[in-house]
Formats: sequence, structure tokens, C-alpha cells
Amino acid sequence: MRELAKLAKELVPFSQCRFMRPDITPASKIAHDSLHPDGRSIDECFERIEELNSWLALYNIEVIPRYQALLFDIVDTMRFYVEREQPDIFRVNGFVFITVPPSVTPFHIDRENNFWLQLHGRKTLYVWDHADRSIVPAEAVEDFIVTHSLRKVRFKEEFRPLSHEFNARPGDGVYFPSTSPHMTSSDTAWTSPGDRVSISVGVTFYTSVTRMTARVHQVNRVLRRCGLSPAYPGESPAVDVLKAPVGRLIGAARSSIVKRIGPAARFKLSTAPPPGSY
Repeated sequence: MRELAKLAKELVPFSQCRFMRPDITPASKIAHDSLHPDGRSIDECFERIEELNSWLALYNIEVIPRYQALLFDIVDTMRFYVEREQPDIFRVNGFVFITVPPSVTPFHIDRENNFWLQLHGRKTLYVWDHADRSIVPAEAVEDFIVTHSLRKVRFKEEFRPLSHEFNARPGDGVYFPSTSPHMTSSDTAWTSPGDRVSISVGVTFYTSVTRMTARVHQVNRVLRRCGLSPAYPGESPAVDVLKAPVGRLIGAARSSIVKRIGPAARFKLSTAPPPGSY
């Protein structure tokens, strides 16, 4: 925990040490704050973590060189298996989640592929098929890829039996591809005094497949606004090949707009193109 506390403080200048409020549910909006809900310091959060039932997330740990090297080592151990289906891994990021049960990570999707690793304690990970449009509709996935909005990604309790449920212990790992709906929970059944902390790591990355998919989604967004109903990425590979160069141009144009916006950060997230899409 001492090393994680050190890492958390190193991430403060980047605003990448985040706290989540304790009253969230699977259906809650994901909202992390760079300040503790009660105004506590990072040192106090780690020293009294079990007592305070803290929920911390350390984002983008790759900005710290020693952790960037660690993330590359992790990816290299599995690169061969991933690149058989999704070549050209790029933009490797890392996230550390430190929680005290009972805790929940709300239902959501990510743009990246994900290696999820359990380091300490236990946690249950629920993952749904990324291709199951009954869980997250095509329009909701497109909206998230293009604008990074989770507004249309909604959890329903009837989804739970349809998930793949992984009861993870230290040393366990789970891989799931981009836009796989997922959430986590950790209960108190396994805990004991002095051993109530769950620590997990998410190692995320993009590939040539996520790049192609993002480009197609960007074209589809334009076509949809023109009143058309374009095929979802992967439904028509030949058409995807035609859409991809256009999607790259759209991404480049969006990137140029973001640069012109400058400090107006509140507009950047929805305007910025998906990573690697241009």
C-alpha cells in the first residue's frame, strides 16, 4: 500500500488520482472526483482505508515511467495471442482500482481492449458479449465511440443472468475486447480485520481493429444524421473498407477543431476523435 500511496501522490499533478462516492449502484453514472468526498488527504485515505471504506482509482499510470515499463511488460506477455486476431497494439494505458467492500463499479463500456488483473482481495467481474445488441444497442455504442458519451448505456437488472461472471482472486485475470459491457462488485464475505482491501489493475490498449471500427463509426454517425441506417461495423466488411478512409478524414478534421478550441476543455471530450482513428 505504501507504493500505491506514493503513486497516487505522483498522479495528483495530472489530476489522475480519483475518488468515487460510496453510494453508487450498478446503474449509477460513472463519476470520479479528484477530491475526496469528505476532503481527506491521500495519506489519510491510505492510512485509514479500511475504516473509511475508501474507493480510489489511479488513472493513466503510464505517465509515471516505471509504470509505463510495467504495463508494456504485461502486454508483451500476451501480445502474441492478441495480435493473432487484432494486430498492431498501441496506446497502452493503466488503471489501478483500490476499494473496500462493499463496493461497485457501475455498468459501462470502454473504447479500449482490456486486461483486467486481480492483485489483492476478491472482486466479481460481470462481462457481457460486446456483440450483443440487446444489452447495448448499436446507436449507444456509436454514440460512445464517437462522442465518449455513456448516456445511452443503461443497466437493467435482467441483464445480470446474461453476463459472464468471474469471481476473481489474487493472480486471476480476465480479457475482454473493446465495448464489452462490464461492471464489478465486491462484498464483505471474504474479508477479515486487516484484510479488507481489493486491488485490481486494468491494462487497456487499442489495435488496428479498434482503429478501423472507430473510423467506421464516425462515418456512420454522419450517415445517420443524413437520415440513413448504416450497417454496424463488421456487418459488411467490404463496405467498412470503403468507409475507413473517409472516417480517417473525419477524425483528422475533428482533431483540428480540438486544437483550435484550445482551453475550452468542456467541449473537447465530445469533439475529440477516438484515439488512433486519424
